[in-house]
Amino acid sequence: MTDAPAPQGPAPKPGILDIAPYVGGKSRIEGVAEPMKLSSNENALGAGEKAREAFAAAADHIHMYPDGRAMKLRAAVADHHGLEPERLIFGNGSDEVFALLNQCYLTPGDNIVTGQYGFLAYRISAKANQAEVKLAPEPGFKAEVDALLEQVDERTKLVYISSPSNPTGSYNTAEETRRLHASLPPHVLLVIDEAYAEFVSEPDWETSFPLARGADNIVVTRTFSKIHGLGGLRIGFGYAPLKVAEAVDRIRLPFNVSVPGIEAAVAALGDEAHQTASRDLVHAWRPRLTQAIRGFGFDVFPSAGNFVLVRFPDEKRNAAAANDYLNSKGIIVRPVGGYGLPDCLRITVGTEDQNRAVIDALSEFAAT
Repeated sequence: MTDAPAPQGPAPKPGILDIAPYVGGKSRIEGVAEPMKLSSNENALGAGEKAREAFAAAADHIHMYPDGRAMKLRAAVADHHGLEPERLIFGNGSDEVFALLNQCYLTPGDNIVTGQYGFLAYRISAKANQAEVKLAPEPGFKAEVDALLEQVDERTKLVYISSPSNPTGSYNTAEETRRLHASLPPHVLLVIDEAYAEFVSEPDWETSFPLARGADNIVVTRTFSKIHGLGGLRIGFGYAPLKVAEAVDRIRLPFNVSVPGIEAAVAALGDEAHQTASRDLVHAWRPRLTQAIRGFGFDVFPSAGNFVLVRFPDEKRNAAAANDYLNSKGIIVRPVGGYGLPDCLRITVGTEDQNRAVIDALSEFAAT
């Protein structure tokens, strides 16, 4: 008598188990009680006082389901950015907005196009919908319009760009974004991820909200995780054509934005002082970090975000060795080998003390 075969449960869709899961920036170092976490591009100042107070006050209402349409937040975002409220999509972070768009528009055999170093979240949910991911080369470490357009074909449904881009820190000028949109077929949805928009100081960048207002195929996304310091509450939104917003609304989970998240986000929008302080910190220290680290002989990419990307071309003083050395000093940064940049580390702009600690540690590392 032969043994019966072991029972097996249902198999996931083809390709699911081939997807490399997203790995966030680590937050712990063995033996270090309170490390300096500069691995996730979080706001070094944390959430503002108004948002924290609103979060605390929401405790009285967490037994109740949130408003599924997030009308209070919808009105606040529309007023703050001058947008039509009915065209807004809210998500559990802007990551969920990407996933919902991919779920709405991708079928097996379709594809998305994004840059070689584009944010990994775009790719993961595309593959989950059995779509192909086509990567446009970024020889200059930024999304290039012509390279993106060369990848577009009749099965392309979405093109993703992030401006500024994570992890490179590059951005697309307003003219480049307009040219990209004008050159796309009308059946392709252009998704412009502006997660780091509030940190941009370059005069040739501008938000794509006005461009999207008159277009049938542009979605612009923002997040409350960066300038507002609400990464732990997971609030993001997209500004989309009405037909796109209505389609997404049919498949999103009914209560995908929480009560405390809504209250804190509304308060954060009104906290101009915290937004200004957060922006000023980055604008003061981003160039100082860049200059200091370049002075140690390492490459630093120009950045429009709240982080810098550092390349360690030396065979001995490489990115892995630099990461280990920083960890030994209680500093956590982000290796970006998963983006195809194994010789680089991404370092969030921190507080003054944290930034000085990074500079001191890399100075010592450079001398090894």
